[in-house]
Amino acid sequence: MRARHLRTRAQFQALLGTPAVARSAHFALHRCADSAAAAASGTGALFAPPDAVWLGALAPKRWARRAVTRNAIRRQIYAVGQSLNPPLSAGAHLVRLRAAFAPAQFPSASSSALKRAVRAELLRLFDRGRDRA
Repeated sequence: MRARHLRTRAQFQALLGTPAVARSAHFALHRCADSAAAAASGTGALFAPPDAVWLGALAPKRWARRAVTRNAIRRQIYAVGQSLNPPLSAGAHLVRLRAAFAPAQFPSASSSALKRAVRAELLRLFDRGRDRA
């Protein structure tokens, strides 16, 4: 099942209002998995249908100055989210970049080394999030 992408500001804000379920050196994973609780809090209409998988990527300019880097990180988030086995559980998931990758270690804005590092860290992040579900 293909994950739907978060699109609206209200969807992102609803997830950012929840505590992070997993953290890594550069990312945080927020989740709103309980559709009954989401409907009761008024956010249920934001994630309709509630039994679908919703995935969002947030890469602020503060932590990734170049647009090329932000877009590469977002693409990696969506690609890893789609390739997980077992797949993500139903509900809304948001991966937020919370620290910059060292420019001295990754001088190119979109190098294959950066993409590999992001992918490896995202896999660990989703595993931690799955363990705490």
